[in-house]
Amino acid sequence: MAPRPLKAQDMAASLALGLVAPVQASEAPRVEPTIVVTGERSNQVALDRISTSIVNTPQAITVLSSDELAKRGIANLNDALRNVAGLSLGAGETSFQGNNAVLRGFTTRNDMFADNARDYGYYFRDTFDDERIEVIKGPSSTLFGRGSSGGVIHRVGKMPHVDTALAAEARVGLDDTRRLSLDANLARPFGVTTALRLNAVMHRSAVAARDGGVAERFAAVPRLAVGLGTPTRLTLAWLHQQEKNRPDYGIPWVAGTPATPGFAAPVDRRNYYGFTNDRLDTVVNILTGRIEHDLGAGSRLRGQLRYSDNSRDFRYSEAIIPAATPQSRPVEAITVSRNLFEGHSRDRFFQAQGEAETIIVAGAAEHHLLAGVEAGSEATDPVYVTNFNVPTTSLAAPDFRFFDSSPSSFVRLRAHARSRFVGAFALDTIAVGPYWIAILGLRWDSFTTRYDSSRFTVAGVIDRDTSIARTDRRLSSRAALVYKPTASGSIYLAYANSFNPSGEGIESLISAGRSVAEANRDLPPETSASLELGGKWNLFENRILLATSLFRITKDNVRVPDPAAQGFNMLGGKQRVDGFEVELTGQPLPGWSIRASYALLDSKTLLSTPGGPIVGAPLLIAPRHSGSFSTSYDVTPAFNLGLNIVGQSQRLGQNTAASWLVAGGYVVTDLAATWRATPRLTLRVLVNNITDRLYYDQLHPVHVIPGAGRTALLSVGFAL
Repeated sequence: MAPRPLKAQDMAASLALGLVAPVQASEAPRVEPTIVVTGERSNQVALDRISTSIVNTPQAITVLSSDELAKRGIANLNDALRNVAGLSLGAGETSFQGNNAVLRGFTTRNDMFADNARDYGYYFRDTFDDERIEVIKGPSSTLFGRGSSGGVIHRVGKMPHVDTALAAEARVGLDDTRRLSLDANLARPFGVTTALRLNAVMHRSAVAARDGGVAERFAAVPRLAVGLGTPTRLTLAWLHQQEKNRPDYGIPWVAGTPATPGFAAPVDRRNYYGFTNDRLDTVVNILTGRIEHDLGAGSRLRGQLRYSDNSRDFRYSEAIIPAATPQSRPVEAITVSRNLFEGHSRDRFFQAQGEAETIIVAGAAEHHLLAGVEAGSEATDPVYVTNFNVPTTSLAAPDFRFFDSSPSSFVRLRAHARSRFVGAFALDTIAVGPYWIAILGLRWDSFTTRYDSSRFTVAGVIDRDTSIARTDRRLSSRAALVYKPTASGSIYLAYANSFNPSGEGIESLISAGRSVAEANRDLPPETSASLELGGKWNLFENRILLATSLFRITKDNVRVPDPAAQGFNMLGGKQRVDGFEVELTGQPLPGWSIRASYALLDSKTLLSTPGGPIVGAPLLIAPRHSGSFSTSYDVTPAFNLGLNIVGQSQRLGQNTAASWLVAGGYVVTDLAATWRATPRLTLRVLVNNITDRLYYDQLHPVHVIPGAGRTALLSVGFAL
């Protein structure tokens, strides 16, 4: 089952298509002049630490705009990210619930950012407040600190502006969607340089062709901006989100090995194996304050504070087919057990950031210098409850009923983890003449974790106490060289690295919720490094951006089972991903937008131990092929048609000798039609998964969640 080796000549030929052809353009080579920007940067990422335009940034970046999200009827982050090549979705588990995108073969669950700061917390993110979503690919601890083995996901909020405006939308759907959203901006409420903006949403939905699962949430973000259009600007924001969900943990796998691969149970995709009173309730509060001061001549100071306090209370059911069940046994003859996981936690996060940037001209070189420091803390207090005597059910026809688990449950684990972090970084972007840009970066991080836990027996007696204290200090580096043969294009070669501490996130400390195992305790960090060669070109008078990249990511010191200590891990693994990506985005003609992307991931386990991933096996949830094609066209000034196609090849849910699980590839097609009935009134109809394709969307080593079936959505938008 190991993938076909990636042929260097194939990759080089594909890259040449993006690197060589545009060089024939007739424009004179030059580097664009320095521009000091204080508003939205449409040709740049919104992340402060990247000062170059997208075409001159030496790494692959996918940007999803709010207009694109609206035309696709996107309501949550998972749906938005499906159009990003090289990205797939993992499912939740006991110590982690929320968005879990796998980017270039590596999880991003701790690599979420919003408005230039880490977005800490385990919850499902709605897109009602997203002006754009930036997927910045490849390891880069110099930019982000710990994490980012495969890259990061940066969400940019809808900021206050100088014009009073109001927009609202109502949406209904055959999947029981009921959604109301509001976007209101009030200019000059407290003076001519102030603005107040409120984005809010109420949402309820089920999943088409799936029974049982329900998502229900309310969220609001008020933002106040002071000093708009002046050298000193202050922004204050508060995100409040409440969720009351009935979680969907999908269907079980039929067990398998590399010789006879396992697969998703061949049952009616509507089957739901939970109980009517299962729950995932979250409350999220995130406060952010940001101040900027322009000193003139391209110099600027920034400071930002963020505090978040999130709570979650969960109980979910996971169906398990007995391991000895033959693959040929009819589903009608199989009875499944149900793991019933329960618990609650409170997660708190604080971060303070300070940055300074300036531009210095020294001879033929222009240096854009950026330096900063950040410090903060995070803490979590999970309590896990073990349930027993949980009723079994039929695999073919599960019963869906209320179940009171309290008489047969006990607290299994109480834990308290708190971490403190400090980081300092410096970046120098050097433009030398009209052809060359060099980027050099260095960052130092200190990450200290203290973890204490108590495990209990069914009688409530402590059977093990754990106390761990660990500090990791790391240097991260970044180096890139960009060559600009024309003003509209670039060719680059870049290196960057990253590290992942064992105390990063509670799911790293509590490595298995089923056994409340603490297999990663006191382990040094995993480390990653990437080398990327790419090219970016603005074509057809800057209407189209073509980006191509070849990359290799190597992850060392990977956590794998320790043969000498059962139940614990060691840093004895190694993984590698060789890949190729191409993306084309833009507007070839007025009223016609297009996004086409493709990624090839040749992922492989290079070193492992018994019980760990098989050497030569692909990484989990990393499709060899993935891509998307999205387009919308204004048939008339008032009528727009849209098409969205997303596809992936097969992915692995597990890749050990004892368990080899495969989910097949798929292609899903969505259609959309938008009618601007008046300048203020917009009607939109969407039909998602128009062929009603059965596909497996989110994978986990124990369960797999089918994607939504065919459904139709109708929305009515009103704007002033």
